[in-house]
Amino acid sequence: MTETADILVIGAGIAGASAAALLAEDADVILLEAEDRPGYHTTGRSAATWIQYYGPPQVRAMTKASWSFLDTPPDGFCDAPLMKRRGEMLIGEKGQGGLLDAEIANAPGMQRLSPTEAKDLIPALKADLLEGAAYDPDAQDIDVDMLHQGYLRLFKRHGGRLLCDARIDRISRRDGVWIAGAGGTEYQAPILINAAGAWGDVVAGLAGVQPVGLVPKRRTAAMVTVAGDRDVRNWPLCAALDMSFYIRPDGGRLMVSPADETPSEPCDAFADDFDVAVGIDRMQTFTDLEVTRVENSWAGLRTFAPDGVLVSGFDPQAEGFYWLVGQGGYGIQTAPAMAQFAAATVKGQPLPQEHAEAGVAPAEISPARFAS
Repeated sequence: MTETADILVIGAGIAGASAAALLAEDADVILLEAEDRPGYHTTGRSAATWIQYYGPPQVRAMTKASWSFLDTPPDGFCDAPLMKRRGEMLIGEKGQGGLLDAEIANAPGMQRLSPTEAKDLIPALKADLLEGAAYDPDAQDIDVDMLHQGYLRLFKRHGGRLLCDARIDRISRRDGVWIAGAGGTEYQAPILINAAGAWGDVVAGLAGVQPVGLVPKRRTAAMVTVAGDRDVRNWPLCAALDMSFYIRPDGGRLMVSPADETPSEPCDAFADDFDVAVGIDRMQTFTDLEVTRVENSWAGLRTFAPDGVLVSGFDPQAEGFYWLVGQGGYGIQTAPAMAQFAAATVKGQPLPQEHAEAGVAPAEISPARFAS
């Protein structure tokens, strides 16, 4: 069997789904997902927060450019707000005053808190162990599933074709057309968008395209209940300044992570019990929280380019091959702006004005920076 389109998108996580949704408005787009449902891997395991001071400059620019969409999504995109104010607090232990000063200097909107002020926000903190904290009151929880499903619905409304269980095992190019094979079916289009996440370099290899050097890294998390009558619902996200752990309220429970970044091959990632225990131990070092039960644990792969910066653009040496990868831990909060960037670039249109205002620099996220 052969199916043809204007554009093939490989990977139906947040990156592929969002870009495909915008492109399908003006083109015939096929969205190919290797698993039996979109978002099975990283997207479906993400507990995202919109944090304006998170990541390198181009990530911050894309985060800023995503704000208007996340804050006020288009009519019919979703039936509830995509974001809810949470706040983010980075705690510094004794002796880390210099690190706190540097963090705040690099994020001028953050507030310096004393140990007592930090404890006012999270009463479980052991103030005597702290030098202080940096606090961003504007950090927002993002409803990841609502955002992802909103883009998939938009994609279908625009006439896009989503095909699951379509694991690509061969890719070639002939007469200006990319041909991607999955089992007995071939999908053909002049443009192929590689949004395969941890498998981005694998897809490139199948296509005979030079890889960019993506590194998937495992991140572990667990949902826990704690002893006592703790009302954690309005606590901010709390992370160690050195990113040795973080906790995030989820209803009346807490999500805890050791903030691990363990290099991994592309795979269906699973939580390691040791990593879960490390996260809990670090949390209990700086708080008086006592974990009574680990309800569940999981892991996902956050995939980084060699320089830790997002990758979006046509490959300089492979006509019609578009990279949309390297989202790292920033894929959800930058998804709207990254999708708009990809759609404009593929269509040959100017970027939205808010991208320029936010400081998005196309050359700094182009895959051409890795070309040898």
